[in-house]
Amino acid sequence: MNRVQYLTQAYHQAPWRKQLQYIGLFLMGLILVALVAGIYLSVTARAATVGRDIQKMHDEIEITEREIEDLKTELALITSNRKMEERAGQLGFHPVSAEELAYVDLPGFTKPNQVTLALSPSPRVAGASVLSPEYTQSLFEWLRERVFEPAAPLMIEGLP
Repeated sequence: MNRVQYLTQAYHQAPWRKQLQYIGLFLMGLILVALVAGIYLSVTARAATVGRDIQKMHDEIEITEREIEDLKTELALITSNRKMEERAGQLGFHPVSAEELAYVDLPGFTKPNQVTLALSPSPRVAGASVLSPEYTQSLFEWLRERVFEPAAPLMIEGLP
């Protein structure tokens, strides 16, 4: 009995050691929570930064699109009929009359062919089938042609 008590006492922990183990486990849990919170804050900060960058880029895109539209409007004003006539007059151009026109016939010049997008009208016969025969054949006719008829010549040749 003395020996059993000695072994139990030898493996029995002192109360201060148990307290140190509990404190160590608590601190490990606290460090783990702090680590997870730090990672969460880091990821959230990066996401917020990227989101702000995306907003800035969208703003830049809108500003650029607005500038493009302004330039298109300015180009339309500059190339308007009235402005072009004013600039042509300042450069010394004037409207041409029919007497001043001269047409020159160039040998070897052929007029480009016109592109016809519509189909040429072809005479249609009333009651004519517009489907090819492959699409008007029934399943039984197709099976008869593909399965039974090719075998018939072989059977005839095989007979003595």
